[in-house]
Amino acid sequence: MYKKLVESNDRAVEIGLSRQVLDPQSRYYGGTLDPGTGIAWVNHTTGTPTDMCYWGAALVNPDSAYYRDEQLLARLLLATEFVLHAQHEDGAISPGWTNYHSPPDTAFVIVGYAQLYQLLAQQEWVPLQPVLDNMLLFLKRTIPVMLTGGVHTPNHRWVLCAALGFLYKLFGLEEAVQRADQWLAEGMDITPDGEWTERSNGIYNAVSDIMLIHAARLLDRPQLLDPVRLNLHMMVYLVHPSGEVVTDYSGRQDLGSIHDLSAYYLPYAILARCDKNPVFAGMAEWAGRSLADPGVCSVNVLVRMLLEPELQQPFEATEDLPVKYEKILNGDFLRHGYLQNMEAAGHQGRIFHSRLHTDFGAPVARYRDGGTSVTLITETPSFFALRHGEVRLLAVQLASYFYPGFVPMQEMTKLPVGYRLAGEQKKGYYGPVEGALLPPTSGTPVSPWYLLPHHIRPLTHEQTFRVEAEVQRTDEGWTLRLHGDEPGEVMTQLSFIFGREGSFTSGELRPVREDCYLWSGGKLRYDCGKDWIELTGGELGHLAATVREAKLQDNCKAVLVNFLTPFDKTFTITLSPI
Repeated sequence: MYKKLVESNDRAVEIGLSRQVLDPQSRYYGGTLDPGTGIAWVNHTTGTPTDMCYWGAALVNPDSAYYRDEQLLARLLLATEFVLHAQHEDGAISPGWTNYHSPPDTAFVIVGYAQLYQLLAQQEWVPLQPVLDNMLLFLKRTIPVMLTGGVHTPNHRWVLCAALGFLYKLFGLEEAVQRADQWLAEGMDITPDGEWTERSNGIYNAVSDIMLIHAARLLDRPQLLDPVRLNLHMMVYLVHPSGEVVTDYSGRQDLGSIHDLSAYYLPYAILARCDKNPVFAGMAEWAGRSLADPGVCSVNVLVRMLLEPELQQPFEATEDLPVKYEKILNGDFLRHGYLQNMEAAGHQGRIFHSRLHTDFGAPVARYRDGGTSVTLITETPSFFALRHGEVRLLAVQLASYFYPGFVPMQEMTKLPVGYRLAGEQKKGYYGPVEGALLPPTSGTPVSPWYLLPHHIRPLTHEQTFRVEAEVQRTDEGWTLRLHGDEPGEVMTQLSFIFGREGSFTSGELRPVREDCYLWSGGKLRYDCGKDWIELTGGELGHLAATVREAKLQDNCKAVLVNFLTPFDKTFTITLSPI
């Protein structure tokens, strides 16, 4: 692992050097260009600090081809000058995407920059001093924004706590500890089964984990490791056999995207040694196989390995990871009790520049049997997803014209060999506002709609659309039985979303557009490599090719089944031998 990272880091050094702007007349002089935008940024992912971590780790590592390379040192010094030039007067950075003068994005950079500074400061190499001076100046300038700045999302709080911890260690700043304690006083946003608010297995779980590890160590708050342990235990059951992380129900941008375990390497590796936990060690080794490079600035694995040489050593013991299990997450979580208390919070369901994440703690079921991996989900557009060998059934989604869009399942009940899921939507109409409650503008020539007190209109003719899905295992695969009665004549559409890499070899399919088909009947077979699945249950009960507000995923293959209420439909899924 360590040797592989040193080699990949040296390759990353070369790539970064080729992208550094060396024209003194350029506004980006000294920075490294992001290949996606052609602009040099100061951020923790595609920005110059990430290349600086590659360069710094190479400069101080005797195992690197660039060890104490004076030309690379000169390039690193140039990069530190660019970073100082790009820093705003308030100490913040703007990462190049939607956040500007961003405290949390500044915190991400601090976490990576501070670790690199600590690594370089350990060296007895005088030529490094100008680099260290510039880096320390950048970090010192961030203090005001870290002591006063806010966040957008739940995980940002823990990033700020980690950054404040590093500033405390570097500058002995008690105010940094006090500010971190203000964030920590809000409490941990995690369920007893280890689910963070954002349900982001691909990205932000790992962010919360590593940042709280830093905060626990730097601020001497060992209790902050407890929620990290919960999440790391949970993630054992949220990885497909291929190493792909389950992202089918994320509340963030990793929803339905392909992510591997690499972001979890440091949390697992650090706590495996801290706790002498062989399961964590096994997960760390699995995550390590996905590491193509040391990682971005904030979570650079090689920098951490050089700061903690014990991370370079093999684990004392590892335990085989489970390949056959059935696990319900958040099945006993009292989610509805928390939701009922939301009104008392006083925000009236409104939040700006973020979202409330009311799907926090919604039940998820995971089933694994060797090469077959199944996820059943509530509070997302998809309620069922399956991996079988090379076959990827990415989502099964129910949409309707009742409340145009996808119908999320809200309830999950365990059955002897499966689950019952149910979702309910309500839609009504609103009567006139009582005369005594009308605003003065209602009696003038212009009465704007938006000035009327809509919240006190009486509700009329409310309708309820309830659907249930029974998902059960069979000897050959799975069955999906869908049931819905009222209102009558609701146009409904079930979408099966497959990976684009496979192909359909049977089934009565009518093309709607590229990689999207209406399935009217016959046995549908989807092949991918040596593996396949077969489905029955196609129907063309209406001709609508789409449902409003129900956008299908890009870069996938979609098969659509159209039917009307009332319906009681059963689909069978037969799996190939593997």
